Amino acid sequence: MITSRDRVIRALQHEPIDRAPRDLWATPAVEMLRGDELAEMNYRYPNDIVRPDFRYPRAFRVKGAPHEVGQYTDAWGCTWEIARRGTLGEVKYSPLADLCQLATFRPPSEILEKADFAAANRSCAATSRFVLAWSDVCPLERLQWLHGAEATLVDLATGAKPIRDLLAMVHDFYCRELSLWAATDVDGVVFADDWGTSQGLLLPPQVFRDLFGPLYRDYCQILRAKDKFVFFRCGGNIEAIFDDLVAVGLDAIHSQLSSMNLDWLAARFRDRVTFWGGLDCQRVVAMGTPDDVKAAVRRLRAALDFGRGGLIAQCQWDADAPFRNVAAALGQWLAPMPMHAQAS
Repeated sequence: MITSRDRVIRALQHEPIDRAPRDLWATPAVEMLRGDELAEMNYRYPNDIVRPDFRYPRAFRVKGAPHEVGQYTDAWGCTWEIARRGTLGEVKYSPLADLCQLATFRPPSEILEKADFAAANRSCAATSRFVLAWSDVCPLERLQWLHGAEATLVDLATGAKPIRDLLAMVHDFYCRELSLWAATDVDGVVFADDWGTSQGLLLPPQVFRDLFGPLYRDYCQILRAKDKFVFFRCGGNIEAIFDDLVAVGLDAIHSQLSSMNLDWLAARFRDRVTFWGGLDCQRVVAMGTPDDVKAAVRRLRAALDFGRGGLIAQCQWDADAPFRNVAAALGQWLAPMPMHAQAS
């Protein structure tokens, strides 16, 4: 009998598969406020992908609690204002708004030095599901939180030396973090960055190619050297750099497929990378009807689901999304596909 771990690996390696692996992302708001509904959904549609038992140590700069109403200061010293329980909030204080302070700034190395992965390894040994670790690696986003979003984008576009020095510091820290994860028993590791809006990239593609592509390649090499699968989460329309992302060595990419040309992406990349979901969770899953959700899933499957892997049935469950819509999404992934799609 095929296990969940086998199913995910076959999807990532583009091998024949019984169905697309299932991956439900419940946001902290759902976990904190709708636990009974989440338990019911997990009973009906068990995930093939799970997270390891791990929590980063509390850093020296941390104040408050993440996802709770009020202010929260993270490990890097960025202060967030959280207006609604279970959400990330918005950055209200960036410790390196003035990059003249970079010379005395230090990353939160204590969270790496104190990290204990014993429980994570035990949780890997105790399950037949695919264990995917979510790292904190997000270089573009971290720069924006540390320096301010607008200032970061301007400085990166002009190639200013101070922002490149900050990026080098962040990258060194993230390489150390991923090296720790690579030494564990997890099956795969996620890193992330939001590169776009629904209209297009935040920065010219050449900025990615010159500054970030080489960093991402380093991350992939660190993880692949220890036989880990590499997952990447990204938001917005990233058509302009999709080829670049595939080229750095990613195994799976999560992106906002609803804002891009799905047929073009499928034709060009279906056999080169695994599409890690891509439903429009904010508009369709949160605001549509169950029929709208089913139609969106059918659209994805018609373009990408041919029984030969390359697709993960991911769905994000945000606080405002009704139970019936999430159930409709997960159920539609199990529905029989038209004969022409399966034979293509």
